[in-house]
Amino acid sequence: MDHSYTFTFKVDASSIDNLGHVNNVNYLKWTQLIAEKHWTKLSNSSIDEKYVWVVLRHEIDYFSAAFLNDEITLKTWIGGSYGVKSDRYVNVMRNGEILCSTKTIWCLLDKATMKPFRIPLEIMGILTLNKMV
Repeated sequence: MDHSYTFTFKVDASSIDNLGHVNNVNYLKWTQLIAEKHWTKLSNSSIDEKYVWVVLRHEIDYFSAAFLNDEITLKTWIGGSYGVKSDRYVNVMRNGEILCSTKTIWCLLDKATMKPFRIPLEIMGILTLNKMV
């Protein structure tokens, strides 16, 4: 079963750099945008009141450039989750071609203390149920 989440949009002028293509920083912004959208779909207010995710690490591989008005599809899925961490993957695509691929390691924090918190069973269940192999 495909447990990925997708979001499609057009590249606007604010994403274009002086070389005439999408600036690399935007791929990172898009990576965070799709992660937030996906988590909002999976989570609930009870969880969101107690916990928050923060980034520990991004790994980004660039393969090809995107340009103004390109239709971009972001595809994300959850990888392994362990301790306080969860891996998330994102492909940035145009017409099925992967332009950029990212892996982000997220860390769960207790919202009250803002300290790392071992992923509780209620969240681990969501992550495991939506994990792609």
